[in-house]
Amino acid sequence: MEKKKEKNIFRKFYGAKIFWPAGSLIVLLLVNFIMTPSFLSITMKDGHLFGNTIDILNRAAPLILISIGMTLVIATQGIDISVGSIIAISAALSATVIVDGGSVPLAILVGIVSGILCGAWNGFLVSYIGVQPMVGTLILYIVGRGIAQLITGGQVLTFTNESYIFIGTGYLLLPVAIFIALIVALIMYTLIRRTALGLFIESIGVNSNSCKFAGIQSKKVVFSLYVICGMLAGIAGIILCANIKSADANNVGLWLELDAILATVIGGTSMSGGRFYLGGTVIGALFIQTLTTTIYSLGVAPEITLVVKAIVVIVVCIIQSPEFRKMLNMKKKEKVSLKEKEVIRL
Repeated sequence: MEKKKEKNIFRKFYGAKIFWPAGSLIVLLLVNFIMTPSFLSITMKDGHLFGNTIDILNRAAPLILISIGMTLVIATQGIDISVGSIIAISAALSATVIVDGGSVPLAILVGIVSGILCGAWNGFLVSYIGVQPMVGTLILYIVGRGIAQLITGGQVLTFTNESYIFIGTGYLLLPVAIFIALIVALIMYTLIRRTALGLFIESIGVNSNSCKFAGIQSKKVVFSLYVICGMLAGIAGIILCANIKSADANNVGLWLELDAILATVIGGTSMSGGRFYLGGTVIGALFIQTLTTTIYSLGVAPEITLVVKAIVVIVVCIIQSPEFRKMLNMKKKEKVSLKEKEVIRL
């Protein structure tokens, strides 16, 4: 009986959505540890913790934020490919306020509000106008960086405001960005899992038409999710802007929307909508950042970095695919049946 219970527990853990992203992350960390034994070491200097793992958490903070927003949108069979451009707009507006002598709270407020407005635009197009999510968010994806360049006058805005820079580079034992990502993730988890919003999202993702008959106002829910996604991208823009002490409309947040989609998929959320996993998304974001760090530490040429990254992500996605695991189980059953036939013949 105990062996059966242990097998059932192992099967449940093995079949859990979070198993594969967590396992992939652990494998990556072990590879780095084998290559560089000091990779996992953490030291204390001037009251702050330093180490490769701390750096990964710090750099993954903006990705975690936009990945959470992306997960909520994808769960309703949508997508938002404009988050990178929203980051650029948020960074440009926040930096402009600081450069013009504005206060730090005002700069933060402007950055967040700009993200909310961008998310509201996307949500309006998708939920109320009926534009396909890819097309609706593609508009801001293309125009967004142009808007950011207009805000900055085509220049890279630099600033020296220590209070604002503290958001991206400051430490409270750990980097401030980690605490921001953690607090936002906990708030979103509470909002999704402790209220009816999570059920609404899953219902819309499964069948949006049936939700209308159940009394769920799907348009308002989808609209609010795009607003949340835009707001989280705005917060990420503030962190990235403060981290590099400037607003570069051309490069800040570039390709982060693709990493966010990958983190969501690796975390176990299906692109076809329905059930979603915020915990898996966070681990997926950490996996993407760890993979990026690993590639750079291996000295891979910059021109093939994206290719290596894509290959690893494809392998992970294939391994965690239910269809792939069914194929493996079928092969195992076939081998067992062949062995039983051989035993019977003997």
